[in-house]
Amino acid sequence: MPRHPHYIPHGVIPAVLLPFNDDLAIDEKSFRSHLRDVAAIKGLSAVTINAHSTEVASCSFDEQRRVLDVTQDEIGDRLPIVNGVWADGSIEAARIARMAADGGASALLVFPPAPFTLGQSSEMALAHFKRIADASDLPIIAFQYPLATGQGYPRDTLLKMVEQVPSIRAIKDWAGNVPQHEMHIRTLQNLPRPVNVLTTHSAWLFSSLVLGCNGLLSGSGSVIADLQAELFRAVAANDLAAARRLNDRIYPLARVFYAEPWADMHNRMKEALVLLGRLPRAVVRPPLVKLGRAEIERIRAALGESGLLEAKASRDAA
Repeated sequence: MPRHPHYIPHGVIPAVLLPFNDDLAIDEKSFRSHLRDVAAIKGLSAVTINAHSTEVASCSFDEQRRVLDVTQDEIGDRLPIVNGVWADGSIEAARIARMAADGGASALLVFPPAPFTLGQSSEMALAHFKRIADASDLPIIAFQYPLATGQGYPRDTLLKMVEQVPSIRAIKDWAGNVPQHEMHIRTLQNLPRPVNVLTTHSAWLFSSLVLGCNGLLSGSGSVIADLQAELFRAVAANDLAAARRLNDRIYPLARVFYAEPWADMHNRMKEALVLLGRLPRAVVRPPLVKLGRAEIERIRAALGESGLLEAKASRDAA
């Protein structure tokens, strides 16, 4: 039973990072500290775990269950928990969904199966989501990838999904295409049973939110959840001047976090938290590798440009 049983995915949802020790085991102490840091931010509606940001592809089923247990223990009484469902097969996806429901998660973030890169049909997508929905009563966030990847759901498929699987209550929109993104917002959020669009276009978050998203779900929230929450509030209040000022602070970090290769985005966020004194080390599991000194210096410069390192120095001196 979820601790927050009536949660519908909306608003500002950071996806947290998963620290590791030098031997690549989960650094549970640092993870707990990171969870507390993020959960202390005002204006959040939930946190996401077992997703890209926690390097879920490199975590076993038992490790994912432990990540959920630790998150529940540390912040479950304060915020709903969105648990990722990362699996190439629908049977394993359903197993993860059951684990998440049993562990008290409040929603599921369902990643598209990798075989869809070879081609998909609406019947395949429906079979995948129906099996997950049969395994759990939790609301589902469908992760919408760019159509060019083969893992994104075309408009007609998406509409069939939300019609035939009522537990789909939101999409995490990574369409990467402004007209398609706007179509999702206008279409899904105005259905008789609305489906919220949570943007994950964190490289152009300001532009995306202005289109009218009902929320955002972002790995960079592991570092700047406070700025994201302020930006979301400013856009919702139609305070464009305040939103522009906040975007000016977010932009330098978006530029360094979302540089190519994208696979390193959360690697870079770990390095940012080390520079800010919030993590002791920035260890990633292979195939990811440690960033070079030049890139870490670019992250340091972006933190300074955004005002975050300056703010940290002032706190340290106090």
